[in-house]
Amino acid sequence: MLRTQAFVFSLLLGLELPKAKANCNFTESQRHCVCSLEANNFIQCLPATTYELRGGNLEQFAGSSGMKPNPQITDILEALLVRKLIFTDLIVPEVLVPGSLQFLSYTQVSELEFVNCTFLRATDWSLKGGLDLKVSSLRFHKVTAAPLDDRLNMSRLRRWLETLQNLTVTESQVTSVPCEISKMFTSLHLLDVSGNNFQDQTMKSTFCEGVFLQLQILKLHHNNLTSFETVCKTLGHLKMLTHLDLSQNNFQPRVFSSSCRWPHSLQIFNLSSTGLEQIGSSLPPNIEILDLSANNIFTLDFSLPALKELYLSKNRLQTVPSLDRLPSLQVLSLDQNQISQLPSNHLLRLQSLKAGHNLYNCSCSRDIQDLAAKPSLLPDWPQDYICHSPLNYQGSLVKNAHFSSLQCKALVTRGSIFNLLICLHLVFLFAFSATISGHFLSAILNCWESSGS
Repeated sequence: MLRTQAFVFSLLLGLELPKAKANCNFTESQRHCVCSLEANNFIQCLPATTYELRGGNLEQFAGSSGMKPNPQITDILEALLVRKLIFTDLIVPEVLVPGSLQFLSYTQVSELEFVNCTFLRATDWSLKGGLDLKVSSLRFHKVTAAPLDDRLNMSRLRRWLETLQNLTVTESQVTSVPCEISKMFTSLHLLDVSGNNFQDQTMKSTFCEGVFLQLQILKLHHNNLTSFETVCKTLGHLKMLTHLDLSQNNFQPRVFSSSCRWPHSLQIFNLSSTGLEQIGSSLPPNIEILDLSANNIFTLDFSLPALKELYLSKNRLQTVPSLDRLPSLQVLSLDQNQISQLPSNHLLRLQSLKAGHNLYNCSCSRDIQDLAAKPSLLPDWPQDYICHSPLNYQGSLVKNAHFSSLQCKALVTRGSIFNLLICLHLVFLFAFSATISGHFLSAILNCWESSGS
C-alpha cells in the first residue's frame, strides 16, 4: 500500500509504476513538494497539499497511456490531501492527457498548472465519456502546443470546461481561440491571456457573441492590440465584466468620442503603457479605478462621477488636471510629469496624492507645503519633491525652500496672462472657422477657466 501511495504522482499521469522514479523535497512552506524523475523517495510527499513534477521527458511513458485506475488506486486517490498539481519544464505527449485527467477526477485537486511545458501533438486522444473534474482553476504559462484552431474535437471535455472558473494562458504565443471552444467556458469568472499575440481582428473569434457571459476579470496585457474602438466593440457584450487590463498594448495615440459603449459593469480599467496622448469621452461611465500611467498624456478631458482612483504617473502633464468633474476622487498619482505647481485649493480633499519627481518651481512652493501639512496626504513627501527652479534652489528639497509672496504673485500673474493669450488665440481661430468640434470648444472653455482665476 505504501509503495502505491509513494507513486501517486505518477498515477496522476497514468504512468506505469515501475518506470516512474522521483527525487522529492519540500519547499519552505512544507506543504509544497517538488519532485523530479531521477530517484525514489516519493513517500515523503504524502502530507503535501501541492505536488509539483519538475523536469523531464515523458515520451518514455507514452505506451502506458491506456492504464486505468483500479478500485484500490481510486480509494487512495480520493484520500489524498493534494489540492494543487503543477507540471514544470516537461515534454508531455498529448496521448497521456486523457488518462491523466481520468486519474485526476478521483482526487480533490482544484488547481492545475503547466509551466514551461511542451505538448507533443496526439493523433487521437481516445477520451471515452465525459469527465467530472473538481479542477476550477487551470493555468498555462510559457507553454508550446499545436494551434487551437485545428484542435481535435474537445466535446468530451465540455462537462468539465463548463464548470471552470479561472483560466490563465500567458506568454504562450496564442493568437486566437476558436469561437466553438470559447462557448464551452460558460462559468468562467477570470480569463488571463496576457503576453500573447492577440490582434484586433483575431479577438473577434475568441470573444464572439454569446461567450464568456459570466466573465468578471479579463487581462489582455501585452498583446498586439492597436484599435481602442475595435476592442471596445469586441468586448461590449461582456455585461458582467468588472476588471479589464489592456496595458502594454500599442493603441493609436489619440482616442476621442466613439459610438462604442463599454460594459456599464466595468469598475477597474488599466490603460497604462499603451502610447496614449489624449483620451476623450470613450471611457466606461462607471469606472472607479483608472490607470493611465506611463503614457504620453498632456491633457485630460473627461467626466467620471464614480472615479475614486486615478493613476497618471510618467506622463507629460504640465499642470494638474481639474477635479471638478471627478467628484468622488480620493487617490491621485501625478509623479514623474512636468508639473511646476500643485494648487492646494482642490487637492486637499484627496486622501492620497503622489506627486513627486516633477519640475517644481520653488519660487512659489507654498501650496505644496500646505498639502504636506495634511497628515498622510503625500506618501512620498519630502524625499521625492525636488526643486527644478530657480537656479539657487535647483536640486534642493521643496520643504527647504523659502518662497517669496511677491515672487509667487508675479509668477501666477505671468502664468494667467500667458494662458489668456492662448485662449484669445483659440477664440481667434474659432472666429475664422466655419465648423468647430466639441473637443475644440471644450479646450477653449477649459483654457478660459484656468486663466480666469
